[in-house]
Amino acid sequence: MKIVVLDGYTLNPGDNPWTAVEKLGDLEVYDRTPIAEIDGRISDADIVLTNKTPITESTIARASKLKFISVLATGFNIVDVAAARARNIPVSNVPVYGTDAVAQYVMAVLLHFIHRPHEHDRAVRAGEWQRCGDFSFWLQPLMELAGKTFGVVGFGRIGRRTAEIAHAFGMRVLAHDVHQANPPNYSEFAWSDIESLFARSDVVSLHCPQTAENREFVNARLLSQMKRTAILINASRGGLIQEQDLANALNRGALAGALLDVVSVEPIRDDNPLLQAKNCLLTPHMAWAAVEARRRLMQTTADNIAAFISGTPIHVVN
Repeated sequence: MKIVVLDGYTLNPGDNPWTAVEKLGDLEVYDRTPIAEIDGRISDADIVLTNKTPITESTIARASKLKFISVLATGFNIVDVAAARARNIPVSNVPVYGTDAVAQYVMAVLLHFIHRPHEHDRAVRAGEWQRCGDFSFWLQPLMELAGKTFGVVGFGRIGRRTAEIAHAFGMRVLAHDVHQANPPNYSEFAWSDIESLFARSDVVSLHCPQTAENREFVNARLLSQMKRTAILINASRGGLIQEQDLANALNRGALAGALLDVVSVEPIRDDNPLLQAKNCLLTPHMAWAAVEARRRLMQTTADNIAAFISGTPIHVVN
């Protein structure tokens, strides 16, 4: 079978070889695929792998040999799964690979924001420590996480792992999820409606999938309920946030900061208002990208393909 990878660079920039996938068919890997070249590249493909390159209804209709689509990620909204189902083409994803990597990222940017080690390092190297005359100085008030409230929106694998680490720092945990089941066994945990979570939390971390129903649900109304000292973190999907509303809230000091690994259009556009917002830390959709996580993703993708070839597809989302 011919296997075509449409956008393989982020999964394997050189340190995560396609060996496990190569064993399963005639493999053709493209680092990136412009929209105009999608149809041509998959015209004779039996299996297509994609991360963020869209597979639309019209693309599926024109790919006459296509039998299976495997998404190189957990989120699969990049594929028209209904159109694939109509042609009896299973679509699989990789449900578990970056749980620890993303949870680690969330705590890393949170700790960075409240301690600013790089800014203090620059200040020391610029001579500010020598000039201050004291054995200690800091550029802004510092904060302990212990005793604060950590709000998690989306209590799946990543949300739960992130909350577990926050709890280890001594934080109380509030969680909102459409399925409120299997609460963790640690103390200082409670389920919450979304409005109360935003109002009560010192840190709000988004870990829910993006759907038509929750697009831009973090808007001016919800942001207005947050504490002025609160921090918003998004390592899920950029479309969950109304970006102009968030930029406005940050610029008027309605919350202390936003730590964002994702935005609505990626790569970020020059006119994105968050680029000019105060106290907004932006990273380039990297929370998932630890090499260990990418290797798990590669192996599970190979497992998805092997299972399809054997006639028993796994991780099917449609």
